[in-house]
Amino acid sequence: MGLPTSPVENPTGTPAAGPRPHTRSRTYPWIVFALTFGLLLSDYMSRQVLSAVFPFLKSEWALSDSQLASLTSIVALMVGLLTLPLSLLADRWGRVKSLVLMAVLWSAATLLCAVASNFEQMLGARFLVGVGEAAYGSVGIAVVLSVFAPRVHASLSGAFMAGGSFGSVIGVALGGVIAVHLSWRWSFAAMAVFGLILVALFRTLVTERRLAENAADEHPRQTATPPDGFRAPVSSLFTNPAVLFAYIGGGLQIFTAAVLLSWTPSYFNRYYGLAPDKAGAAASIVVLLVGSGMVVCGIITDRLGRHDITRKWTAAVVFCIIALVCLLTAFRLEAGPAQLVLIGIGAFFSAGSSGPTAAMVANLTHTSVRASAMGTLTVANNLLGLALGPFVVGILADRLGLREALQLSPLVYLAAIAALLAGKRLHPAGLRKLLALSTPVAR
Repeated sequence: MGLPTSPVENPTGTPAAGPRPHTRSRTYPWIVFALTFGLLLSDYMSRQVLSAVFPFLKSEWALSDSQLASLTSIVALMVGLLTLPLSLLADRWGRVKSLVLMAVLWSAATLLCAVASNFEQMLGARFLVGVGEAAYGSVGIAVVLSVFAPRVHASLSGAFMAGGSFGSVIGVALGGVIAVHLSWRWSFAAMAVFGLILVALFRTLVTERRLAENAADEHPRQTATPPDGFRAPVSSLFTNPAVLFAYIGGGLQIFTAAVLLSWTPSYFNRYYGLAPDKAGAAASIVVLLVGSGMVVCGIITDRLGRHDITRKWTAAVVFCIIALVCLLTAFRLEAGPAQLVLIGIGAFFSAGSSGPTAAMVANLTHTSVRASAMGTLTVANNLLGLALGPFVVGILADRLGLREALQLSPLVYLAAIAALLAGKRLHPAGLRKLLALSTPVAR
């Protein structure tokens, strides 16, 4: 395949000088994906192992549910606040160096969690975990997509985003087992060691030079920077109403999924009488369903939207409705098989709209700012979902009880559905706005 002669952006964010010799490897892109995906697993293992040790911390330090929730939400809050600025910084400083620094920081902070002696120290360590993890998702996917052809970007994006749930499964399940057989401190230490080993491998095998050598050819219409060097203004990330509704809908639809990730271990412990390790194992199945649903729903969405892209909005709405009905019903039932089945179905669809909303954001933003657009979506996901969900349910649990708090959490899907329907209605206008931005006359 021939290489484009127009300048394209390399992984560091600077224009390439001209045609490059064809030195691409068939295996190297998959090595990049495997290592980057592995670090994503480490990211979420370090983040979610906390859920598995909630019962130990609650007992040992006499913590309230709202305090436990704050230990979870502080990570997502920092991710939400820092993702965009750190993503922009990584584009200029170097993505590989940025990813290495992030992974070292969150692994070291997880090690600090293992030696924390009180709530305040744990909160400070979790704050640092959030700083380290802040931009990993957006920068990591940018690195992966840079070495793969555009025709597989949607599948890779769905798989990469689902990696967070798979990492959560491992963190919750493994953390619960280690906590019961060794101690909760060893749960954190194990996650930290895993992260440090992976980052050493990543630093050895992935470099900016090799990424540039293996950069995938893109169709001329999809080059990051057109021949005249035009780059869309950062303000364009926030001036397209359809994109704004995709951000909002994407963030709100993950609210309840985040609640399931954080609180199902405690729910199984309290209402099913399971020991912490067994509760963590049971919750890991729920988390696995969340991740699997993101992948499968993404594939379904691509098929439905093959001839009419606005059907992706419709698919996102349908996934939200299914999750709303199933989870709303499930947490009003008594503990038992029927409840577990409905929780499982609801969990499968709970974050199913993540792929469709990401596709809409990518479809409606200029290629030159697309990485920043994905960073903005990550901000919305964290501030409206991953940070807000567990914290709100923790506060409600202190006042109403955990079961009652979980009964209310699916109602947030109603707001998500409204935002997604508004985005679908505004989609044609959003495309016209993007076309006007991309047309030379408009510049």
